[in-house]
Amino acid sequence: MPFFRSSAAAPPTTPPTEPVTGVRAAWSDSFGRLSTRALQLIILIVIVAGIVYAGQVLSVVTIPVLLALIIASAMHPVVSWLRRHGFPSVFATLTVLLGVLVVLGLLGYLIVVAVENQWSSLQKSAVQGFQQLQDFSKTLPFAISDKQVDDAVKTATDFVTSAKFGSGALAGASATANFLTGLVLMIVVLFFFLKDGPRIWEFLLRPFTGASYERARRVGDRVVSTLGGYVRGTATVAAVDAIGIGVSITIVGVPLALPLAVIVFITAFIPIVGATAAGILAALVALVALGPVQALFVVGIVVVVNQLEGNFLQPVLMGKTLRLHGLVILVGLTAGTVLAGITGAIISVPLLAAAWGAIKVWDGPDLAAEPWRQKRSEDVEHHERENKRAKRREKAQKARDKRREEQVKDRAKRVAKTD
Repeated sequence: MPFFRSSAAAPPTTPPTEPVTGVRAAWSDSFGRLSTRALQLIILIVIVAGIVYAGQVLSVVTIPVLLALIIASAMHPVVSWLRRHGFPSVFATLTVLLGVLVVLGLLGYLIVVAVENQWSSLQKSAVQGFQQLQDFSKTLPFAISDKQVDDAVKTATDFVTSAKFGSGALAGASATANFLTGLVLMIVVLFFFLKDGPRIWEFLLRPFTGASYERARRVGDRVVSTLGGYVRGTATVAAVDAIGIGVSITIVGVPLALPLAVIVFITAFIPIVGATAAGILAALVALVALGPVQALFVVGIVVVVNQLEGNFLQPVLMGKTLRLHGLVILVGLTAGTVLAGITGAIISVPLLAAAWGAIKVWDGPDLAAEPWRQKRSEDVEHHERENKRAKRREKAQKARDKRREEQVKDRAKRVAKTD
């Protein structure tokens, strides 16, 4: 019967494809596909540039919102802990918000009051230090005359009293108004992020369903955990740096030790260059106020504290929160500084870390986006060792082939002699 007859299955027939002609043919070859990708890349760059430009124009809005997001990510565990222990939502939010404002206000107060109290003594020390520098300049191999120094001082004085400096002062007043506006906006946005952050995120995810919704949830959770872990770890490291350097320079007798310690705490949020800048500032104050020997002591203290931070505190407290290459951090710092000044330098690195964290969970809880998955060994030293082994094997093979050729030639010569 045909039903029980075994016969080979016929191969599936593929429908005939129509020949590609005209404009489609021009875009279907390899050069056309390359042009398509280039056009897509140009469109993507234009969109990103537009977003960056809009962020710069609306920096009074974007920067406070980003700062509020970073601070809220760091404080979210505290708010959740208070809610779990019976605190009403509004009361828990206000408690954390007031705590954040008190810390920020205390930092500003310590800087202003300490500088105001010690400004007169520092001014006298600066005059003496300037005179010492003048005396030291006379011992240099090249001559610096008093007239050159007076001309430099006169140039600086003329600039301060010029209309250009006055316009700069007016620009500073405008910047102060923008700062106060941004500060108020950041406080308001921070309150709502602390109170209704998860609800706001769920509202923004309404257009997504299925796998897209799950991906958006993973990305949001990873961004919040990365930003929060970065801020908490960096704040702990910054506090240790500030206490260590502040106590040490106080023992040495450096003036303005308290505001310098606060500056160390703030600049510690800028990776790579922040601690160096704070150390240079502390050394300059010590040089002007006390002399070169004490300045060298301050430099040594800063180096020791930085080594302690880099080799012990950062690996223990930060863990895997910030797994970015130093070059990426440096480029991000530069771009953030160009776009938004000091604020951009502070927020650029945590935003980069959050973006990398989002990429690492794009296709699953532990599965990065396909283009960024590790597809082979990336151990450069391993590759170098393998290349050396391959070269040694190739060299040994060439030596064996050469010996065989010599043996064949010797055998041929012996045969020829016997004949």
